[in-house]
Amino acid sequence: MIKTLNPPTIRAPFARYSHGVEVAPGSRLVFCSGQLGALPDGSIPDGVERQAEQCFQNVAAILGEADLTLADIVRINAYVTAREHMQGYMAVRDRMVGSPPPASTLMIVSGFTRPEFLVEVEVVAAGAG
Repeated sequence: MIKTLNPPTIRAPFARYSHGVEVAPGSRLVFCSGQLGALPDGSIPDGVERQAEQCFQNVAAILGEADLTLADIVRINAYVTAREHMQGYMAVRDRMVGSPPPASTLMIVSGFTRPEFLVEVEVVAAGAG
């Protein structure tokens, strides 16, 4: 269904992600809005890892509505509010996404709508047509 694109003529990925992902013709694509680490009751867990886990749980719920799972993610855009949050986010990402790893971008941003949010995750997933 997907083919990773990691040409030998460029540097290997810095972490567990693919430089590119090709989606087979006829696949369904699902685009998820950015998810923050908010629990269903509106509370926000402490720490970047707990928030990242909640982000991916929220994404999993959205993908489930389309009969897809986190293993169907082909692209991730993630945002953290500080360099020190990168490692915690990446550990959660690596544990929660499937193989082969999706294409991924991680950016440091100055903040989100509320100061307690530390991470936001948006994805594209692909499933059988």
